[in-house]
Amino acid sequence: MPYDVVFEGGGAKGMVFVGALQEMERRGQTVGRLLGTSAGAIIATFAAAGFSAAEMHDALQEKDDQGRPVFVRFLGRPRPFTPAEIAASFTRAALERLDLRFLPPLVEDRFDRFILSLMTQEEMAHVFSFVERGGWYSADAFLEWARARLDRAAPDGRARQMSHLTFAEFHRRTGRHLSLVAADTTDRHMLVLNHHTAPNLPVVWGMRMSMSLPLIWQEVIWQPEWGNYLTRSLAGHRIVDGGLLSNFPIELFLSNDPYVISLMGPKTGQSVLGFLIDENLAVAGEDEPSPRDLPADVLPVTRLLSLIETATQAHDKMVIDAFEQFVCRLPAQGYETTEFDMTDERRERLIAAGQTAADRYFRTRETQGMKGPDVYAMERALKQADGIARKILR
Repeated sequence: MPYDVVFEGGGAKGMVFVGALQEMERRGQTVGRLLGTSAGAIIATFAAAGFSAAEMHDALQEKDDQGRPVFVRFLGRPRPFTPAEIAASFTRAALERLDLRFLPPLVEDRFDRFILSLMTQEEMAHVFSFVERGGWYSADAFLEWARARLDRAAPDGRARQMSHLTFAEFHRRTGRHLSLVAADTTDRHMLVLNHHTAPNLPVVWGMRMSMSLPLIWQEVIWQPEWGNYLTRSLAGHRIVDGGLLSNFPIELFLSNDPYVISLMGPKTGQSVLGFLIDENLAVAGEDEPSPRDLPADVLPVTRLLSLIETATQAHDKMVIDAFEQFVCRLPAQGYETTEFDMTDERRERLIAAGQTAADRYFRTRETQGMKGPDVYAMERALKQADGIARKILR
């Protein structure tokens, strides 16, 4: 019986999901519908594309030319700004509106251009990107990596070539119901991206939107050729990580509401499983967590991230408390959201912890005489899920 699986967001901590999937495969458990936010969106997409846990594990071991984890490149320096971008920038407009009365107009104009030139130099590129593109880092390297992975042949030699597929094309190719969560900051609305809601959106851009931690990575601007979201045009809207609104929307799979099911796909069985990253659970083999020695350019980002996570946990905590029996908690104590440079040893301990936690979850269910949570026996919880889900999707 397949599980409809929900993957929480968590940045680099999402590597723990690979261990959980290894345990599912070991037990012969299969997946049905897939739903993910941020790092969870990446794992959900690869699972929907037919990647095995072993293939995902191999991807985590990739190194760049300098022997560093390839994921370090995800915290990339912003690409150069074109003259047209600078001319149309908010920074330029703000400088022009600022009237320095003690300076002659010609001198003030030169002063404005000098400030712009400073902000667009390499040393200040992160600041200009933060102001103009909504994020400290570029995610161009992520797109390059994700496309290469989706195009890589399967171990049996079967061609994948999925990097160009839209959600509609991806569904036709794989038969999978894949949904990725993002947030429209222009309309202040949560987006659940799939072949029903955004059929013409390329899946790789759905991944990019969902992983775009606000203020960390640059926002994604919805392009006209990506079509509508449901019946609404989002052209020009700014899209970021769905964790801004809900990092763990398990209620979308629990709901029995006909409208919700029409958008999320039909239930694949009686089992829903949410993989939740729990920073309060220790990872076996890890010492007592201590503050990381972060690079200077990451420190302000980490502070912002902590603020965002604190502000967005209230909704998810309510949902988790209501549907606890559907949740498998995966240890990640002492691991950071932006720890893309973690050592091989730390990564392997995190993956092993994920497998152990999943094994414990399934053994608990078997001890209770259940192969998975019986969603139809929980009328009260399901009614709550219906209300939350309808509010999100309308």
